[in-house]
Amino acid sequence: MLLKMIAGLSGPEFNLAPGDEREFDDAEAERLIEAGFAVKAEVDEVPAAAPARKKGKANVVSAEGDAGSE
Repeated sequence: MLLKMIAGLSGPEFNLAPGDEREFDDAEAERLIEAGFAVKAEVDEVPAAAPARKKGKANVVSAEGDAGSE
């Protein structure tokens, strides 16, 4: 079950802040909701994949060569 945290919670496999969302098994999710640590997250739509980023440094050298020496 997908939960949205109301309070911070950390464990050996996660470190969650208020507002973070995480999937928990149903029993653990119900326990966290009853304890007031989380609420069920509203799933509006599937998030779109982020655009691929180029690796490496940006080309900051002029294609003209030494353009600043005029």
